Amino acid sequence: MTDKDSDLSSGVLISPTQQMLSSCSGAVLTSIFVTPLDVVKVRLQAQQNPTAKCSVFFNGLMDHICELCGKNGHTAYSHGWTNTNPARYSGTLDAFRQIFRSEGIGAFWSGLSPTLVMAVPATVIYFTCYEQLKGVLRYRQSVLGDWWKPMMAGVLARVFAVSVISPLELVRTKHQSEKMTYREIFTALLQRSRQRGVISLWIGLGSTLLRDVPFSAVYWLSYESAKSKVLRTRGSSELRPFESFVSGAGAGSIAAIITNPFDVIKTHRQIQLGEIPSDKKAGISTWRLIIQLCRQNGFSSLFSGIVPRIFKVAPACAIMITSYEYLKTKFYVANQKKSLHIH
Repeated sequence: MTDKDSDLSSGVLISPTQQMLSSCSGAVLTSIFVTPLDVVKVRLQAQQNPTAKCSVFFNGLMDHICELCGKNGHTAYSHGWTNTNPARYSGTLDAFRQIFRSEGIGAFWSGLSPTLVMAVPATVIYFTCYEQLKGVLRYRQSVLGDWWKPMMAGVLARVFAVSVISPLELVRTKHQSEKMTYREIFTALLQRSRQRGVISLWIGLGSTLLRDVPFSAVYWLSYESAKSKVLRTRGSSELRPFESFVSGAGAGSIAAIITNPFDVIKTHRQIQLGEIPSDKKAGISTWRLIIQLCRQNGFSSLFSGIVPRIFKVAPACAIMITSYEYLKTKFYVANQKKSLHIH
């Protein structure tokens, strides 16, 4: 292992600005590519929500049933809803087909705007914090005992990034699951903050952290381990783009499968945004919600949307890490040349 690799692994000679530019390089491309898969994943998970007694989301393109309509004085008209059953999807391909037929191809990029708004700052925060923390921990790929340092850096960076970006993700999830207009979404957010306090805008943060923190731990442990093994085998100082792509896709797939149940819980928590405040189930604990999902829909419900999630996460991780490593290496080489020229 060369000094170059040690410097790259710890972020030495890569400025924070260059780290930001490297992490942003694939953010827009990745968001555009994976948004259709994310839309399908959210739709598949949302249709199995066991706690949604009453949907408050008006949708001009898809009709949603209010389960309390006709009961206890509730009517579809009084809430501005249409008393029609929503589309039911038997699987990923069926969801793609039905969404395309009923809403058009543009529906697959619903929520793209907030995704882009969220992806860039989230990526900058996450990857820059990760690199900085690796430097603080003095991580070196050549040291086998340092295997835990990328995992720790990824966990801490993820906690910070998720906490900052959580309200924006709530907006994106709501837009994708029921195609609300942004005005309707922000009206619902404003009403919720007035009724339950500003802290309610971070609904699902706990379950999001339960998903994303283990994801980061598994992902960075898997990726950095694969990277170190490839570099030791080849005796090289940097990964080829194809190697970064495969390593990123593999690490992302492993992490996605392990953490999918918490992704399901996160989605269910967030689509409760517009439920009636008196609904006691809105505050149901994560573990009780998991048990309830298993009882009502079977254990497989915890892995609903797993196929589009893997197809989303694998290429997303591959594109992101490949672009990131490529630009990071380019910046390193440029900085080295500049340093030699100065001296």
